Amino acid sequence: MATKHEQILLYIDELPVGEKISVRQIAKAMSVSEGTAYRAIKDAENKGYVSTIERVGTIRIERKKRENIEKLTFAEVINIVDGQVLGGRAGLHKTLNKFVIGAMKLEAMMRYTGAGNLLIIGNRTKAHEFALKAGAAVLITGGFDTEDHVKKLADELQMPVISTSYDTFTVATMINRAIYDQLIKKEIVLVEDILTPLENTIFLKTDDKISDWYHHNRETLHSRFPVVDHNMKIQGMITSKDVIGNEQDTQIDKIMTKNPMTVSGKTSVASSAHMMVWEGIEVLPVVDDSNKLEGMISRQDVLKALQMVQRQPQVGETIDDTVTSQLTLIQGKPKGEEVYRCQVTPQMTNHLGTISYGVLATIVTEASNRVLRSSKKGDLVVENMTIYYLKPVQIESTLEVCPKILDVGRKFGKVDVEIYNDGVLVGKALMMCQLIDRS
Repeated sequence: MATKHEQILLYIDELPVGEKISVRQIAKAMSVSEGTAYRAIKDAENKGYVSTIERVGTIRIERKKRENIEKLTFAEVINIVDGQVLGGRAGLHKTLNKFVIGAMKLEAMMRYTGAGNLLIIGNRTKAHEFALKAGAAVLITGGFDTEDHVKKLADELQMPVISTSYDTFTVATMINRAIYDQLIKKEIVLVEDILTPLENTIFLKTDDKISDWYHHNRETLHSRFPVVDHNMKIQGMITSKDVIGNEQDTQIDKIMTKNPMTVSGKTSVASSAHMMVWEGIEVLPVVDDSNKLEGMISRQDVLKALQMVQRQPQVGETIDDTVTSQLTLIQGKPKGEEVYRCQVTPQMTNHLGTISYGVLATIVTEASNRVLRSSKKGDLVVENMTIYYLKPVQIESTLEVCPKILDVGRKFGKVDVEIYNDGVLVGKALMMCQLIDRS
């Protein structure tokens, strides 16, 4: 049976898109305390089908599919630009497909403004009116208001008119940044993208017998299964090591490994890979917020996903991408003595104008990864890194990065990295990583 929390989430999910909700309303409708209702609404907000807007309240918005994650709703735009709604609140759940900056004559502006757009403009009332009639929302910059008849039109057409104190350039930059961040999130592969779903997952109950384990083992040839209670909450893992030497009628919960490591669907595949390698785990149960089993991921699933990600073209660029794109191999060096050149750009420096520690750590990691990959095929998970010597490096300096393999085995590697600027040693680091065979 579903918990009260799950019942409230289901109730919210079934509300019409665009409907305004409140803690008191949910508490009354579901006969729960306001604290329970508040926690469920916050959970719904985290799951992406509720949005809370200052001075407006909480509204039910359309749950975005992963392929459309980069699209923003007008409700999200309000939170990004710290805006207030002047009219058309009923349309806050709608999604914008592009934004238009109104820095031209009215006639020309309207040629670029269509349904689902967001027109970013100052206090030009006629443009506000024409944009709404074209099916576009309006974002008024500079803290300006609009005419009452425009607000009334916005309410009738259910298209938001929003006001913000920021200028047009700042607003466009903020929205662009938000879309860009969403693109980067879209590229990150999550556990929910690769898991074996519950309907295809073999699991055992706590009161099952070892004979049931043998039955599933014969059918699937697998030896590791999650163990759940009668509420489908994860209780343990059972493997071939646990069953050896025990009678067939022994109850599973007597011999299982209790409190197993788990991941949620929102955990990144990279984090799961690190966990599996670090702990030597072959499979991980995937659970929801209430610890109920949702599926499984295996080491093979994770490796395939990581290899797929490496082959995909990148859309959004992170700081790491900016740094690693500067690392170029100096030709003419013998194999095993790779040297990389790196230009220190303004984005790679701190407030003092010298290279930031985070950037230096990225340089060390990337150089170590490259030199290890050249000698051993496979994927890497950084175990630890120590930067034990560092001198300030100025902006626009050219660094030479010299990674040297100290030791490499079947499952681990150790790399010493020296960094030079104009022949002077400016950094030394030691990196250890675990290696994952692709086989």
